[in-house]
Amino acid sequence: MIYGPTLLFALGEGAVIPLIPVIANRLGADVAVAALVAAALVVGQLCGNIPAGWAVARFGERLTMGVAGIVVLAGLTGIVFAQSLAFFAAAVFLIGFCAASFALARHSFMTTRVPLTFRARALSLLGGTFRLGMFVGPFISAALLAVFGDETASIVFFAVCQVATILLVFFGPDPEKAVPVGAGARRADGDSREAEDTGEPVTGSIPTVERAGVFRTMWRFRGVLARLGLAAASLSAVRSARQVVLPLWGVSLGLDAGTIAVVVGVSGAIDFALFYASGQVMDRFGRLWAALPAMILMGAGFFALSFTHDLGSAAMWYAMFAAVLGVGNGLSSGILLTLGADIAPPNEPAAFLGSWRTLTDAGGAVAPLIVSALTAVASLSVGVGAMGAVAVLGAVGFIRWVPRYVPRTR
Repeated sequence: MIYGPTLLFALGEGAVIPLIPVIANRLGADVAVAALVAAALVVGQLCGNIPAGWAVARFGERLTMGVAGIVVLAGLTGIVFAQSLAFFAAAVFLIGFCAASFALARHSFMTTRVPLTFRARALSLLGGTFRLGMFVGPFISAALLAVFGDETASIVFFAVCQVATILLVFFGPDPEKAVPVGAGARRADGDSREAEDTGEPVTGSIPTVERAGVFRTMWRFRGVLARLGLAAASLSAVRSARQVVLPLWGVSLGLDAGTIAVVVGVSGAIDFALFYASGQVMDRFGRLWAALPAMILMGAGFFALSFTHDLGSAAMWYAMFAAVLGVGNGLSSGILLTLGADIAPPNEPAAFLGSWRTLTDAGGAVAPLIVSALTAVASLSVGVGAMGAVAVLGAVGFIRWVPRYVPRTR
């Protein structure tokens, strides 16, 4: 009941994502417009975080996820019957908008109920569950295309996953009732984040999100969002850049599609293999011991890769640094979820997490635009090197702000 809905949604979404540019092209989009339509999914999730925070705070995780699942079915119907590019893009946006509700509802649930002592492992497993679905989904889609020869089969598969999710959420055991609130709300001694942000000592109960409201919560925690939140956004940007840079770099080297797919696939497999190790490190040694190595590895990988384009062994360096980026990304699994849970208001975190996830998703959405712009103005090597600089700045931010805002577990 805790991880199942996330896995089902990720499987369906992973099966459909590769087909979005294909369907857009069939509706008349060129390559640039097809990429823009595909980005509507990310934009929808970015726009959906704050409304999802309000909905979870007001109606609870279960109802929010169930209603979002029903709306996703409407979006999938729109994809199947879309006759215009604008209508298709709107349906893709709607699915992304609802995806934010699934992600935030589970994040909020884990924040209020998982004890601090193994919070990072639980959230790394949540992130790993999503990665598993996104990793396996495209293979399911490829198999369905081979059997039926039509993209509609993959969309129907997503719809079946959504129906199963809705049934599970509405008719399965309710984890909100089975697991008491408060286990995840305990703070370490000496955590003064609340006092620093509000200027008032915290005595008695903390105001609930329903009374404070989403935007008042954002203003109340503006300090931590502007500091640690920006460092987290830089991590999200570096992660997102990796997904764009690796295929582009292979194309710029003149490698064939099969070789690029193998390199990207191996990098993704390394990434997936390390998701639980990240949680172990964070719970045993602290959040910084996972965040800092991840940022340093990815920053060094981008910097080094940017100098190898014209070398005689460029393909070898490409494969090696793709593996390095996979290790760095794997070590960062669950960090954004865990840091968000650590600094959220302990009793009613949903509104804060909506703001937190908006920041991190914005970082991920901006990174491909930065790479694209710098590549157009200068070169791909300059764009890749710039993402290395973003990683270094993010590492400095984590060094400065994690010890200040994140409660110690030991």
